[in-house]
Amino acid sequence: MDIGVPAETKNAERRVGLTPAAAGELVARGHDVRIETGAGEGAGFGDVAYKEVGATIASSADQVFADAEMIVKVKEPLAPERARLRPHHTLFTFLHLAADRPQTEDLLASGATCIAYETVTDDAGRLPLLAPMSAIAGRMSIQAGAHALEATQGGAGLLLGGVPGVRPGRVVVIGGGVVGENAAEMAVGLGADVTVLDRSPAVLDGLAKRFAGRVKTVYSTKAELEASVYDADMVIGAVLVKGARAPHLVTRDMLRRMRPGSVIVDVAVDQGGCFETTKPTTHTNPTFAVGGIVHYCVANMPGAVPRTSTQALSNATLPFTLSLADRGTDAALKADPHLLNGLNVCARGVTDRAVAETFDLEHVDPLVALTRR
Repeated sequence: MDIGVPAETKNAERRVGLTPAAAGELVARGHDVRIETGAGEGAGFGDVAYKEVGATIASSADQVFADAEMIVKVKEPLAPERARLRPHHTLFTFLHLAADRPQTEDLLASGATCIAYETVTDDAGRLPLLAPMSAIAGRMSIQAGAHALEATQGGAGLLLGGVPGVRPGRVVVIGGGVVGENAAEMAVGLGADVTVLDRSPAVLDGLAKRFAGRVKTVYSTKAELEASVYDADMVIGAVLVKGARAPHLVTRDMLRRMRPGSVIVDVAVDQGGCFETTKPTTHTNPTFAVGGIVHYCVANMPGAVPRTSTQALSNATLPFTLSLADRGTDAALKADPHLLNGLNVCARGVTDRAVAETFDLEHVDPLVALTRR
């Protein structure tokens, strides 16, 4: 199979779809891998590293798309990239369609087969391709939030871990999944006072055992959520609904009762955000304030640590990329129900039910859609 890896074009995105090691695995199996020149430099992988494993360097994104059957990326394609997609393409990347109707419409119009990392599953019902980026984003959320709490950044001027004689900052994490657990771990490590809210007793029990009393675990009711948010110095939005838009759990009215200089970090921004006041920001301009509350809503947080993120993501996606390349898209999807769960758009139909319901579009059974390719 001809596999193309274009340079990412999202603001300040330095990750790349394949590491040289992953590209080498594909080449060793007889596949042609074409990397846009400079695509890996932001993550510390120069063109020479790709050439050494047998990949070809393309001079432009146009060349990558023109020659490829499968496009492997990191972030959702922006409008100029979507315009290059054709019906013969298989797109394998993060999509987050439920928060992006224009992208959904463009992908439908393209006729391409679009597989989203974030909805591929495993035997336990987890999201193995999202998990490494969620872990990184969870850890980074505390790092970013602690910086935003500094007075020079518009925050309350608090040191998150405090010092002897001065109480530490209060961190509230909404959601106890991969993002929430990793955020809690970093916050505890810095000495913060940490509370995690979730609606799953099993998740809360697991966190209580994991942190052995160093984290307060609270069943998330409306009253408990409000009380926790009002008392917080930092709130981490770590809510995920597979394939669907994140619910707005913290409203604008609730924000008005938070202390000025408090910080919110919305890791769910890719899926629309779990704060009513969320709007996507970038690494070059990461924060904004609403009513004196600092918002950090960068939509590609792991892009700030591109080498670590690229290696972690490529390790997770490679088995699926190899399957798609070795078997062909149709056969790979039919053979693996977990990969099939990643199919979001196919033959100009929406094959992910949550996305279809979000935009009131017809849902097409994935296997039916594959017969129309």
